[in-house]
Amino acid sequence: MSQSATSPNDPPRVSVVVIAYNDAGLITAAVRSALAQGDAVTEVVAVDDCSSDGTAAVLDQLATTEPRLRVVRRTENSGGCGTPRNDGIAAATGAYVMFLDSDDVLPPGAVEALLAAAEKHGTEVTVGRAVRRELPAGRDVRWQPALYREAAVYESPEDEPALLHDTLCVNKLYRRDFLTDRHIRFPDGKFVYEDFVFTARVYAAAPRVAVVPELVYIWHVRRAAAQVSLSLARTDVANWQARITAHTEAVEAFRAAGRPALAAACRTKFVDYDLCLYLRELRVRDAAYRARWWGLTRAHLAGFEPAELAAAAAPARWLARVVLAADDPRDLDRLSQLAADPARLTPPYATADGSAPVWADDLVDVTLDGFEALPADRLPVTVDATLLAGRRGILKLRVHELYGRLAAAGAPTSADVEFVPRDGGESALTVTAPLGESDGGWSGQVPVPLARLAAAGGRGTQIWDLRVRLNTPAGPGAHTTARARAAGLRRTAVPGSRYGVLLVQPYRTSSGSLAVRLAPGVQGAFGVVGGKLRRLARTARPRRR
Repeated sequence: MSQSATSPNDPPRVSVVVIAYNDAGLITAAVRSALAQGDAVTEVVAVDDCSSDGTAAVLDQLATTEPRLRVVRRTENSGGCGTPRNDGIAAATGAYVMFLDSDDVLPPGAVEALLAAAEKHGTEVTVGRAVRRELPAGRDVRWQPALYREAAVYESPEDEPALLHDTLCVNKLYRRDFLTDRHIRFPDGKFVYEDFVFTARVYAAAPRVAVVPELVYIWHVRRAAAQVSLSLARTDVANWQARITAHTEAVEAFRAAGRPALAAACRTKFVDYDLCLYLRELRVRDAAYRARWWGLTRAHLAGFEPAELAAAAAPARWLARVVLAADDPRDLDRLSQLAADPARLTPPYATADGSAPVWADDLVDVTLDGFEALPADRLPVTVDATLLAGRRGILKLRVHELYGRLAAAGAPTSADVEFVPRDGGESALTVTAPLGESDGGWSGQVPVPLARLAAAGGRGTQIWDLRVRLNTPAGPGAHTTARARAAGLRRTAVPGSRYGVLLVQPYRTSSGSLAVRLAPGVQGAFGVVGGKLRRLARTARPRRR
């Protein structure tokens, strides 16, 4: 084991704490990404949480050639992420500390960007942009992008409550003395979503916060891993219960520190983000899960103040009120559609007293308040879509009117439909369907050159999402994703001169959107079948990290 120390004359430098448990195959990349940050990193403190797969040996071997690497070995597994991170804080010697998980990496220049802002502004906490990188495809999805569009400095988290939407602990640089002097630590032991609580404890201590727009963390998402991360292991209702527990402790941290505004903002964030995240998947869960989830959620939301619910964005606050108003799970398809991003409000469109929009005829107390104030491009419009595969594909669309708002803004005359690759990148095909009035809405259809779409996607199985933009006489209107209808959701083998055969499978995503899977050629078709069999055979055991 190697050790590095700083002298009083050294400039402030950073300790990167890397935690690991049974990640022998990935830990080297994580450690090297931290060491590659250069002189800004005085040491990398790798905490092995009593691994049984050789992770400790990998770290010890790395330490023989890397003088800035220090290895801390726990003799007993902690069961979670909080305890090894706390061990790392205790072992760190740098003026600042940053956290890194063993299956993620720091991009070049990450620490330097954070450290420069921290030193320039004298802030206790400095935060930067993170991305979720879907592997193996490599598609990057920005995490909380609205927070990181430009640099900023806040005298207190109350100055920007939206900071609470970023509950990650890993895309942040902390002054170590700020953490130690205030005894800020992670929850110990087997505690899921420990970063929720740690982040709340940090912000409850009223740090000055600097925001940098640079990319500082790459969060790897391996959905096909034998052990999926806890953030993806949402099929067990215990995951939701753990999230509620962590959220409750976060709120209590703000209250205990005498920061009621942050406590209220934390609850509003729960409605805006956490509730929607799980509601959009609830319809695909079994009856036992739904009943338990509904009971847990109603009990949790019942403790919220009306103002905390009202502060949530529409339509998230509408979703919360439906759950509170109904004793048992109901309207799950409609709820999942409205919780999607972008949101879709599907029929029926009920009113109270013949005018005010409400959720349903038997839930008139759940008003869709703020609906009239929604801008045209944020209307939760619903566009039903059916893709009929053949030598020439046909896409049929039906646009539902929405309490008269679409007609009032200028009746849609056409719809642009973009086919966007699921693994990232620009749209490869746009088709435009002329629309005409039809039974209280508008409908139309357009040919889809499926062979051309497959050629744009290259070899192998492709997945395409459908994005819809309505056009009006005044210009672009509402945008959404297409809602899948039951008709046409079947696998079809389409003969063609380019591939011999093109396997086309329109399907419905967990939130009800229409997507299409294309497999060009015989080999691609076999790949789809084989992939399905592998998914059925895989045992999805949750990873701790």
